[in-house]
Amino acid sequence: RWVLSLQCKGSRNVLSALRRAVEVDFKDKDVHKSQGLYLLATGIPDQETHTVSAYVAQVCRGFDLQLHVCLFSVTEAVDSSGIIPARYANPTETAVAFKEIVRAGNGRFHWFGEAGIFESDDITVIVSEMEKANNYSQKCAFLVESLKQRS
Repeated sequence: RWVLSLQCKGSRNVLSALRRAVEVDFKDKDVHKSQGLYLLATGIPDQETHTVSAYVAQVCRGFDLQLHVCLFSVTEAVDSSGIIPARYANPTETAVAFKEIVRAGNGRFHWFGEAGIFESDDITVIVSEMEKANNYSQKCAFLVESLKQRS
């Protein structure tokens, strides 16, 4: 169920957007079986990371909710309207901040840009599963080969 699209209109007031989503759109939490929020971001929130993380941890537990973040790294610090954000961080610092927020919300983190995917929790899980499958396949091949040599 898609609930809401929030824009911070010239700021990155993530805390206000999350509060609105949780307090307005998830008030009927008992009606919905699963709930998650997807935050599409281009830069670090205006608020300190620990403040946003604490709020996210509190509401995600209370609502059985997950917060997922898709961070799109842009190359310029100023957006097309010329507005300079209240808080600035380089792309790596921004990713670290959002990973902390996502962990507080038991969600998943995805980071991409014009060059492609930098990091994705989903892709990391898939690659891990592929590596496990490859490892098991090698063990099976070794076992079959050893059985062939015995006979």
